[in-house]
Amino acid sequence: MPAKPPATPRVLPPVTSRVLQPAAPRGLPSAVRRRLPAVAAVTLAVAAVTPAVTAYAAPTATVSPTTVAPGGRVALNLAGCGTKVGRATSSAFGEVRLTPGNLEATNLFGSATVYRNAGQGTHRVTFECAPGGERVTVSLQVTPGAARGGTGGSIDSVSPGQIAVGGALVAGALGAGVWVVRRRASA
Repeated sequence: MPAKPPATPRVLPPVTSRVLQPAAPRGLPSAVRRRLPAVAAVTLAVAAVTPAVTAYAAPTATVSPTTVAPGGRVALNLAGCGTKVGRATSSAFGEVRLTPGNLEATNLFGSATVYRNAGQGTHRVTFECAPGGERVTVSLQVTPGAARGGTGGSIDSVSPGQIAVGGALVAGALGAGVWVVRRRASA
């Protein structure tokens, strides 16, 4: 049997290491990809700051329900005062002291029972931030019979600043959703 020639060692090319870079989303121009994080950061900053600015712009108040029968109870809410005490007065129930729900709360709460002999019609409810503070007036409708359901006065208490913040958050969420869907579709 013939002898095999000795095996020659095989030389492999040197191994080089490379750092892999994350792939950029396809389908978006590079200028948009560079600006997207900045736009997201600005949107979050505006959304974070705006509620704090509008919270103390002017107090807002609600009475719920806005229509009640004599002898019925109403919930009172006063927001945006920056104080820990307030009051609500009305010819329908007298004076009620408003207090926060806890030590950190900024909203003041209370409840009142409408007088059994309260006259039918519209009664003004005046909310006051601390003695001598800012005032807000809302309406309470006293009707015979059962109270009617409804929005409880919550719709007319939304400020333009709160609407703007909500719109900005919705637009930002929609933009982020479109971006994610397009990114997944191109992957």
